[in-house]
Amino acid sequence: MPAVRTRFAPSPTGYLHIGGARTALFNYLFARHHGGTFILRIEDTDRERSTPEAIDAILAGLRWLQLDWDEGPYFQTQRLAHYRGKIDWLLGEGKAYPCTCRPELLDAKRQAALKAKQKPMYDGTCRPADGGDARGIVTDLAKQGKSFAIRFKAPKKGTTVVDDKVKGPVVFENSELDDLIIARSDGTPTYNFCVVVDDIDMEITHIIRGDDHLANTPRQILLYQAMEHPIPEFAHVPLILGVDKARLSKRHGATSVMAYRDMGFLPEALVNYLVRLGWSHGDQEIFSRAELIEKFALGEVGKAAGIFNPEKLLWLNAHYLKARPLGELGEEVTPFIVAKGYAVPQDKQWLEAMIATLRERAKTLVELVDMAHYYLSDEIRWDDKAVKKFLTPAVKGPMEKVLRGLTEIGDFNVVAIEPIFTRILAEEGLSLGNLAQPVRVALTGSTVSPGIYEVIAVLGKERTLKRLQQAVEKIGA
Repeated sequence: MPAVRTRFAPSPTGYLHIGGARTALFNYLFARHHGGTFILRIEDTDRERSTPEAIDAILAGLRWLQLDWDEGPYFQTQRLAHYRGKIDWLLGEGKAYPCTCRPELLDAKRQAALKAKQKPMYDGTCRPADGGDARGIVTDLAKQGKSFAIRFKAPKKGTTVVDDKVKGPVVFENSELDDLIIARSDGTPTYNFCVVVDDIDMEITHIIRGDDHLANTPRQILLYQAMEHPIPEFAHVPLILGVDKARLSKRHGATSVMAYRDMGFLPEALVNYLVRLGWSHGDQEIFSRAELIEKFALGEVGKAAGIFNPEKLLWLNAHYLKARPLGELGEEVTPFIVAKGYAVPQDKQWLEAMIATLRERAKTLVELVDMAHYYLSDEIRWDDKAVKKFLTPAVKGPMEKVLRGLTEIGDFNVVAIEPIFTRILAEEGLSLGNLAQPVRVALTGSTVSPGIYEVIAVLGKERTLKRLQQAVEKIGA
């Protein structure tokens, strides 16, 4: 097998979509698995819809997912002269011809075919009978100021077979493939033509893309043959659907890769999740990057559509949050602390200790910061029901003992804190819950938090004593 060369070729008309990210991931993994080359190409010939902002969003999404490309990004708009040269060669070989049919006439024929419940196809009005050099005709039309497009002269007999590595052989009748426009009347080349020229020039060996491109593939194969070039391997992967089996869209939730970053997901979690939408390796669910590169194979890509399940993604992200080194997690959570309007803790060890108490419960970085409110702010959000239930006269005495006991501690840590509670529980004949819950409400404002000893240790002596004192006074009032 020749050296593997794959490509991801998005159109920059918006953000990096979840489906596009999975396509990029499959190409990246296949290239890495075979020690090949992964190329990034920006297909920006649609000038009305392509924007610099969209290009930046695509690049940012790929970088966040750590899908590092080896070549590119290449831009189709920088290769227009090259495409025109290839079109001129096809004209000279009699494999393309000018078409002067007016758009309104073509549209009328299209509407008539649809009305008759027939497949709308170009009827070959301008198609020459012979295969001679058509460049002279183009020159004459240009001199006369006539408007014309350039069409590829496709074969009318036989079949074109797509030997797909996912779907198996797919057969298309050539009689169903009309003469494709390869250059518009303004001279700009069209998508299907540019794709083939680029893939030939960039020596792409494997084209891995969504199966919504399958209908384009026979036309592209005919162009490869016309340009006398070997046909790459094709693999069309099923689309990603929502839980209702409809094509994934915004109504199913976020579809932008960067939206998941902003919601507090880790890139490893999203990569792990996306690769499992259509690919499997036994029953294994969680893969490191090295394992994905080692194990990825097109033969294990399924034919059925992947169903996007947000709950499964949250489960995976929670796994990666728990496994993340605390130092890295501290850096990653910092932008979310800033976004919530909190001051960023300058003590990295304290920040890591705070994260360590919360990450067992949190599923995203956003959720972790939301849970950390009572650590990051002294403006406690009191839960009225919790206050009414747990901050009662009956616990005033035990809480005062806790307050005195914690005041006497020198080293304010879990090892020193726990015996104080153990002693007071024995003296008062209380269960841990009967004392821990009132203290928890006093320190956090609610009944839900990590272990009370850990919370006290992270809050520190000064803040803990102050909040307990406020709670005791609240009970007295």
